[in-house]
Amino acid sequence: MDASTIGLISLGLMIVLIQLGIHIAVVLLVLSFIATWMIRGNIDVAGSLLAKAVETSLQSYSFGVIPLFVAMGLLVSVSGVGRDTFDVAGRAFRRVGGGLGMATVAANAVFAAINGSSIASASVFTKLAVPELMRQGYTPRFSVGVVAGSSVLGMLIPPSLLLIFFGIIAEVSIGDLFTAGILPGLILAGAFMLVIALMVRISPQMVQKADTPEHFHEDSTLGRELLKLAPIATLILIVLGGIYGGIFTPVEAGGVGALAALVLAIAKRKLTLQGLWQVLTETGYVTASVSVLIIAAHMYANMLALSRLPNVLGGWFAEAEVSFAVLLLIYLIAILLLGTILDAVSIILILLPLVQPIMMAEGVDMIWFGIITIIAVEVGLLTPPLGLAVFVIKTNLNDPNISLRDIFLGTAPFAVTMLAVLALIVAVPQLATVLVN
Repeated sequence: MDASTIGLISLGLMIVLIQLGIHIAVVLLVLSFIATWMIRGNIDVAGSLLAKAVETSLQSYSFGVIPLFVAMGLLVSVSGVGRDTFDVAGRAFRRVGGGLGMATVAANAVFAAINGSSIASASVFTKLAVPELMRQGYTPRFSVGVVAGSSVLGMLIPPSLLLIFFGIIAEVSIGDLFTAGILPGLILAGAFMLVIALMVRISPQMVQKADTPEHFHEDSTLGRELLKLAPIATLILIVLGGIYGGIFTPVEAGGVGALAALVLAIAKRKLTLQGLWQVLTETGYVTASVSVLIIAAHMYANMLALSRLPNVLGGWFAEAEVSFAVLLLIYLIAILLLGTILDAVSIILILLPLVQPIMMAEGVDMIWFGIITIIAVEVGLLTPPLGLAVFVIKTNLNDPNISLRDIFLGTAPFAVTMLAVLALIVAVPQLATVLVN
């Protein structure tokens, strides 16, 4: 077999083995090692490339941003600012139809600016928002749907762990990716609120049960409510303001943010010694897991380069005279299809090293490309049969009266909205790049 055939077979085997439940890092490492051995006919070459992948991956300065932002997100979750943000957003939208649903979106957007993980957002707001939404007369399907839908903001609004991961794999500026994610993230949050308003107006029975007015606590003053936002606003200002103001690099901002989050958790008396140990342990687990994934991704990229599969695919598209628009459409459809069976990280690990050389040959702005990739990948969090955010909500909710089917149906309007925003960013690339340039 020629090298490109070996690469193509390896790619197919990866998808099959991941579907069988084998960890993505193990699949990538083993198959890439074997494929490299077969292509070069020398196991020593495969071993040398593996050693190089380990060395270049973990010695990168950008890698330091991962444990720092993970620690910051975990400390923020411990400090309880998620509830404070939800309370303030609920008051702000109390007089609007579907207001508590909009408040959930707004709170998730703010929480995303210091957390960076859709799964963490889904876990926190399942416990905070769903019981309150249902108590105030919202339908169970809408209640879980709006939490699942708005949780995806955590992977688009900076500091996003998925943007960090994309930046490391694609070797593009993490700071630029953070900047590029702001406007699309706000557009997506606004689109979610617009959809809620339309649902209330067109089909209110989908949102709230009949004759069930919302009740809000009026015993808290506006000043007291705004005071609740002071800690989270300060943290956002320190981290994102430091990055965009040129004071910190993303790695330095992660360190300062983690320290500020630690001080916040201690000041709010939410952090015990046992809790701190759990945060540090979880940070270590996540960092170790991501380390192996990045090593596997570099090994996989080296194997693809040896197989020349990206060059062969690029040649096929050139011979077929496929336009860039069609090429991009094929890529996005592939992401959406893989999103039904694979998680976000697996999709990026498999497709990005394969497609990036082709896109760079087309002169594509990799910052814009990263934003549309993240949005497309995040749709998979809401679509069956995998729908990771849906399963997280089901697990945390632990309510036998709300089925997985209910959650998937509840997320459908938000998944469609994400596709519309994705189409908008594809059609108007400046929405993702205007703040960077």
